[in-house]
Amino acid sequence: MEVEMDMMENLPSTISPLLLRSMASSVFTYADKLFINLAEKFKPFEIIRYVLITSFLFFLRLLSFLFLSDLPPKSQSHVYTFNPPKSNDRYLIGSGVSDSGIARALSQVLSIVNDIPVSSRKYGIVRSLAEGLIEENRREDAEGLREVNRAVLSSAFSRTLSYLEAAMVELGQDRIGHDGAGPAPVQYWVKRALRVVRSVGDGVWAREGSGAVREDVNRSGNSAEKLAAELLWLAQKLVDCGFGEEAVERWASASNLASLSLLAEPRLQGSLVKVSTFLFKQARDMEMALDETEEFYEESRRQTKMKMLTSWLPLLCRASNGTDMPVLSINEKAELEKVLEETIELLDHEEQEQVLSLWLHHFAYCSSSDWPNLHALYCRWCTNSRKLLLLH
Repeated sequence: MEVEMDMMENLPSTISPLLLRSMASSVFTYADKLFINLAEKFKPFEIIRYVLITSFLFFLRLLSFLFLSDLPPKSQSHVYTFNPPKSNDRYLIGSGVSDSGIARALSQVLSIVNDIPVSSRKYGIVRSLAEGLIEENRREDAEGLREVNRAVLSSAFSRTLSYLEAAMVELGQDRIGHDGAGPAPVQYWVKRALRVVRSVGDGVWAREGSGAVREDVNRSGNSAEKLAAELLWLAQKLVDCGFGEEAVERWASASNLASLSLLAEPRLQGSLVKVSTFLFKQARDMEMALDETEEFYEESRRQTKMKMLTSWLPLLCRASNGTDMPVLSINEKAELEKVLEETIELLDHEEQEQVLSLWLHHFAYCSSSDWPNLHALYCRWCTNSRKLLLLH
């Protein structure tokens, strides 16, 4: 009952800004359409339109400050408490490490690495702390600490994958509706400018000690390129600890992220190419190290290779190789081409056809890149196909 009374008391202060925002948005949208038409004929009106947009966004933010400041603060919202990983973390269940203090400490540190912007002076400190904990666990050469590194790093890798996918979805939505020709739609500019104004306002709140903790600030403040770099770092740590297959399997299964990467900015594509290159090589090394006692896992690894190739080969074909600085050196490109050939040749004939058909499509239709060049492998496959036809 008390909760209902509180809601009723706060209802007017909640409706007022929404009503004002709605009315202002309707008037502004009508005026913006008028200025777009005038701007096409008279250039000075484009400047006036820009000033109006900026003023309107400032007005919306001012409304939020005025009305939200009257709302009663949530009790202890400014107090930070560290909650240990919950039991629904599927990478810690059953391993026995979720109950250990060192596992909780490493999980917290890796989570903070995701949260802190790379521009913060604390970023390097926290990341060095994480590296130190991982290395100390590894040096102890104890099965329990090995399991801590495996479970926590695997969980961190999957979490970073999710953050990166969300960040890329948001970046993709920002570009929808604006093809660069003519004035951008008002929704495009409003959305972009609101993010800037909101970030400025959040900084003001933090400096004034309002105690409002916004979990999405850290997420929006993290660039997708930063998260991709952290994925590469986590993959390297998993390999160093002897659990490279964890990163390979999760990267191979990230098909949604791979699809989003085809429309990403060139710099972000370059970062994702580095992750893919590292993990393609790791998958090849795992295959080379496979002995007869591990034949049971052959089918699982074959499926992983197929998912890896079908998900990330299109990105390798379409990603920008960099203008100021190449993403990969000439030797690195040649090495990865050899890795791809070796990986594809270990597949069944029908699977090779599926992968090579996918490669040819993206390779042929991408005018900005001629890599990876699997032409020789494609010709060998055609020769084998011809022989199979004659045999039957």
